[in-house]
Amino acid sequence: MQHILTSAEPHDQRSHDLRPHDWPALDDAVHHGQRLFRQLLSAMAEPGTIEEVSLSPLPEGVGLSRAAWGVLLALCDLDSRIWISNELNRDGMAEAIAFHTGARIVTQADQADFALLTSQSCQDLPSFAEGSDTHPDRSTTLLVVLETLANAKGQPSNNTGCWRLSGPGIADTRMLELDASAEVLMTRLKANSGSFPRGLDTILTCSERLVAIPRSTRIEPLAGMASMDQAAVCAEENA
Repeated sequence: MQHILTSAEPHDQRSHDLRPHDWPALDDAVHHGQRLFRQLLSAMAEPGTIEEVSLSPLPEGVGLSRAAWGVLLALCDLDSRIWISNELNRDGMAEAIAFHTGARIVTQADQADFALLTSQSCQDLPSFAEGSDTHPDRSTTLLVVLETLANAKGQPSNNTGCWRLSGPGIADTRMLELDASAEVLMTRLKANSGSFPRGLDTILTCSERLVAIPRSTRIEPLAGMASMDQAAVCAEENA
């Protein structure tokens, strides 16, 4: 008799049984892909601006965000190399990526065109490719899954931090509220300014939302890991 999964079965068993075609494809390979690509271009051109991705829901319980999956579908092809952090490398994700995009999964971080991470895996970042002065495009783009991603409007909670972005594509400043655990990642991205044009481009995602932080963006921590006075600055910036 065919085995039928029930809600009482452990998540690991349900995840193990996920097949590549259980992961959603683009609604229309051409037009939907073009729409996602335009959203990504807009996000890169205006760092800190939140874009919302339209995509069918992912299988229940998977670790990846809908926005990060949409980025993979829009940008990856047979020539792409993807590195996946250990906590995300489950739910049949590697097989689904290969099935839907043809991209190749790599185990060496510095060989990756794209890297899938969470804020937890960012606590000890591997050595990703940062390009060179003559070929800055030969760098890894980070796709990070967060629990909190919003435009900061006031004092962050105890579990979040506030960051001010400035630079190309930002008229004055933009403020982001992120997981407190994203501090290590944002501190690393802040260091991009010292090695430009080399560096890491990053796309932060949460559910269906995404924000791009290209290597040219200047980053400053404001609140969440600091004082009430800094939180007031964060609120004032977004008033």
